[in-house]
Amino acid sequence: MVYAYKGQSILQLFEDNPRLNVCAPMVRYSKGAFREVLRDYNVHIAYTPMILADVFKSSEHARHDFTTNSADCPVVVQFAAHDPVDLAQAAQIVAPFADGIDLNCGCPQKWAYKERIGAYLSDRPELVQDMVRAVKAAVSVPCSIKIRKHPTDERKTVELAKRAEMMGVDWIAVHGRTRHQKSTEPLDYSIIRLVKESVGVPVLANGSVFSLQDAETMYEQTGVDGVMSARGLLQNPAFFAEYNHTPLECVEKYVNRALAYGTPTFILHHHIMYMMESLMSSIERKTFNCLSSTPAILDHLSDYYGICCSL
Repeated sequence: MVYAYKGQSILQLFEDNPRLNVCAPMVRYSKGAFREVLRDYNVHIAYTPMILADVFKSSEHARHDFTTNSADCPVVVQFAAHDPVDLAQAAQIVAPFADGIDLNCGCPQKWAYKERIGAYLSDRPELVQDMVRAVKAAVSVPCSIKIRKHPTDERKTVELAKRAEMMGVDWIAVHGRTRHQKSTEPLDYSIIRLVKESVGVPVLANGSVFSLQDAETMYEQTGVDGVMSARGLLQNPAFFAEYNHTPLECVEKYVNRALAYGTPTFILHHHIMYMMESLMSSIERKTFNCLSSTPAILDHLSDYYGICCSL
């Protein structure tokens, strides 16, 4: 970890802003270099990728995967856990370098469900209650949970949120699809609104936000306090700043930060592909997809777009 002072209050952000723009946790992608770039384009809060609490608290090597600095603020560190002690110990380690701790209660992956984390917790509100209680007792930074629509009973979605609120959770993020649904299926705005109307803490909405218009629709349909975007920000990290397509200066900023932080080539490549897909012709996309080294990627950006970055 890169140790840095963290201190911007997320709770104050909720008080000062009727609508917050948030980068959702994304495996491999919502890491330090990308999170820093988002701050330049009207993103208020950014989440880390999901981190396994039991591994993080036990392994110094695993903790090196989390990096932050003073430009990465406020940042919410998201953990996956099924044991209150593991989660509390992981939270204690990371708390000095984070602005919030989040418990993932919504990861839909089958491997996560088998490990009793993520969406597995949607049927175990008592366990979520215990884990929130443990975090609140262990650290002073705010604590949140990220949930999704229950696959069979919307009352269980609300119960999960309300039990967490009883233990002092500071805000709740809700994804409007079940763990069985594909991202191409329609989002259920009504379950997000129901959670918002059932709790007194701020609520963030997650799902199908790719543009400012999508965000506006989310607010109109749900009445939430902020919106989260994942794939939308991958495709255009600047859309919250009213850019219809990723500006080239944004690509250059990301590449320079990614190089400075030693980002692996495949992650660098994927980020650029997402950001520039709408700018590239089909022939260029095929060419770019075949690039397998960082120097080749940099040469392509220089030759085609005049983006100058160096190793």
